Amino acid sequence: MTDTDDTTASTNGTASSPRGAATLADWLAARSDAELTDLLRKRPDLAVPPPATIVVLAGRAEQRASVARAADNLTSLDFGILELLALERADEVAVPRAALQDAVGSRATKKTVDATLDGLRSVALVWGDKTSLRIVPAVTATIPWRVGRGAEPVETLDESGITAALAGLQSTERDILETLSKSSSIGRSRDAAPGTPPDRPVQRLLAAGLLRWIDDETVELPYQVRQVLRGEAVFDPTSLAPPTVTGRKHKPADINAAAAGEALELVRHCEDVVKALGEVPAPALRAGGLGVRELRRIAKMSGIDENRLSLLVELLSAAGLIASGTPDPVPPSDSGENYWAPTIAVDNWLTAPVARRWHVLAAAWLELPRMAWFIGMRDANDKPVAALSEEVRAPSAPRDRQAILGLLAELGSGHSADPAEVSRLLAWRRPRWGARLRVDAVARTLDEAATLGLVARGALSSPGRALLHGGDAEAEMHASLPEPVDHVLVQADLTVVAPGPLTPDLLEQITLVADIESAGAASMYRISEDSVRRALDVGMTAAELHSLFATRSRTPVPQSLSYLIDDVARRHGRLRAGVAASFVRCEDPTLLAEVLASPVAASLALRALAPTVAVSQAPLREVLNELRAAGFAPAGEDSSGALVDLRPRGARVVTRRKAPARTPAVATDAQLDAVVRTLRAGDLAASARGSGSIRSDGSRASSAATIALLNAAARERTSVTIGYVDAQGVATHRIVDPVSVGGGQLDAFDPASGAVRRFTLHRITSVARVD
Repeated sequence: MTDTDDTTASTNGTASSPRGAATLADWLAARSDAELTDLLRKRPDLAVPPPATIVVLAGRAEQRASVARAADNLTSLDFGILELLALERADEVAVPRAALQDAVGSRATKKTVDATLDGLRSVALVWGDKTSLRIVPAVTATIPWRVGRGAEPVETLDESGITAALAGLQSTERDILETLSKSSSIGRSRDAAPGTPPDRPVQRLLAAGLLRWIDDETVELPYQVRQVLRGEAVFDPTSLAPPTVTGRKHKPADINAAAAGEALELVRHCEDVVKALGEVPAPALRAGGLGVRELRRIAKMSGIDENRLSLLVELLSAAGLIASGTPDPVPPSDSGENYWAPTIAVDNWLTAPVARRWHVLAAAWLELPRMAWFIGMRDANDKPVAALSEEVRAPSAPRDRQAILGLLAELGSGHSADPAEVSRLLAWRRPRWGARLRVDAVARTLDEAATLGLVARGALSSPGRALLHGGDAEAEMHASLPEPVDHVLVQADLTVVAPGPLTPDLLEQITLVADIESAGAASMYRISEDSVRRALDVGMTAAELHSLFATRSRTPVPQSLSYLIDDVARRHGRLRAGVAASFVRCEDPTLLAEVLASPVAASLALRALAPTVAVSQAPLREVLNELRAAGFAPAGEDSSGALVDLRPRGARVVTRRKAPARTPAVATDAQLDAVVRTLRAGDLAASARGSGSIRSDGSRASSAATIALLNAAARERTSVTIGYVDAQGVATHRIVDPVSVGGGQLDAFDPASGAVRRFTLHRITSVARVD
């Protein structure tokens, strides 16, 4: 909007008082620089682009869109005061402060009302002095209930009564209420008139207290009935006091311990998802999401619940650990489509400490503009919402999470709260957010926070508090995690119990020689012939395996485990495969002859080069897999005869670095101070205009006259007021002290910035001497 438009809006929108009280522009002009800076900080849209004068600022402050943005941060108490002022016609005439207190009555103390008015004045929604009050006209439309509702009798039905009454409705009656709840609460019907048969739906709803009679053709859906129908937290809008939160008190140590357990489980499950997508990348939908079938496949491979898996893939994507693209290596069934697969950044993440891996995921969730719990719901076309699709996008999600976790932080360390109580208090604090802060939405958000270890037992954990307030969340989680243990308990049934999180080197060795069966604070692994052979495949020897269990087990090593290791090691590696593409060698000619006589020799196209050597054109990994499937126990080796680790790394996607999410730039205090100085200079220039101006109508003067006047001012060291349009088309008026004129430029000292500035002559629209 140009300065001209803003000025027009101010002229048309600022009502003058019949008593001659100041307009909003005059009231703003009387504010201190600090108060104007605070206003621009709380309503940043007023400073973009920088207003030229206070009149322009006042016009913007009264615009509907700007007022609506400011109203989003008001509480029910704020709206209650605004409603009472609106009923007193404060948008047209000044309302005495005493009259407002009389309207408030015993619902709030004078001190509370004064504090509320100070807050509303600071955002220029209420203006005036201590004895008379005005409101900007557009604020009335932002009140989330019908103006006057707060002055009417309190509802006769409470939440439980409304729920019971709704349960007994017929479908026709329910449809009427649902329609009103999704649109305006005011409805028109001739059935509202007295004398209408009592069996009519509207009359039945009026009798049940689910509709309120306004006149013979108008009814209203009560605010609390509307809240119940929409699944929002129910509170009384006539109450100027916030709802209470009872909650429970827990030991902070217990909260942090439970949060640490969730963090360990989260990291482990994310590793499983990365492994599953690395082994078999998931085809991306045309719209870019992850299909339901693929999500179920990954859930089956990893053993993770589908609802939890939906959140995990969203977290991994937000953290840049998985992405859609062409993986390397390309899947065998590649059809030229994109696949969801791990990125190259996941390798560094997998080797990082647990606390750091958790922090990457938790920080990504807190700023994630998506709602993972939307996944699986039905969209407008009655189709399930896919994971990683555009339908999951919710730009308000980070702000809602901050509000929910921030409320838990206010309760204190170890204090928990019920989701319904959290929703009710947040809805009172931000009534215009009610649809976003439904009880169900708050409960699901808290469930996600619990999955990430930010919340445990309904209370905010220490790592969650640090993450919310910008502290060292990684260090807090590291302190909460149990100390790693350097030992295991080997049992007679070939299971290995880890009594806590293992040290990194021991964990790598145990996961190599055993398969995990259950995870948690204490994990259980099982040793099998396949797992022992896997350890031998990567180069470990039988002696090293015996030493591992002998030195790291706090229980005696079962004899059955020693026998298993020796038996697998005795058979392991008697058959050696290499690269020819591949070769197979064996010290025992009889065994190699057995291989060549088996069906696997034909599928691998094995050809004997000598009694102990055969070659194949199949890749080495395929040769090993086929021989093992046929019942043999080969080992892979390189050109020097050393055993090689051929475990697949998994597919990876190379992605471009994501551009940081666009967030509105926040002006610094110095920038806001500069805007205020510009406002003051613009007002001073506007007041000086009119005497000595080159043209009385303010239009552009001739170049010769402009230069002559500026040169004269430079020689006489006098001030002038100039109209100037910058490169962005923003018009301003300011007072400057000309220094020199030449080369199409004016060098002048600008008191607003405190420095000499250069102005282009052809952008100067008017010049006038300052008297």
